[in-house]
Amino acid sequence: MIRLSINTSKIDKTALIEGKTGKFLDITLMDNRDGPDKYGNDGFAVQGLGKERREAGERGPIIGNWKHVNTDRRSGSQNGAKPPMDAHHQFKANGYAPDDGDDIPF
Repeated sequence: MIRLSINTSKIDKTALIEGKTGKFLDITLMDNRDGPDKYGNDGFAVQGLGKERREAGERGPIIGNWKHVNTDRRSGSQNGAKPPMDAHHQFKANGYAPDDGDDIPF
């Protein structure tokens, strides 16, 4: 399982993608070059800015970090952990209410 933490204040809202079913945030997860950092993060999350801005040499902001949790990376097993919850149940378990018709919560 991978846990991702996003700092929503760092999101470039002008780069959100307007789709048929809502606004989308394009994120790329990158590995840390030297392995886990001092906080145990295995990598970081970068916001995509779109092809035009990327080709102009602009780089997306780093908006968060990610880490492997409850996994044995060598075998890919879950070490007897419960099966992962889907996003809807995970949000509900954490006190969030997804699919409330709201756009983006910031």
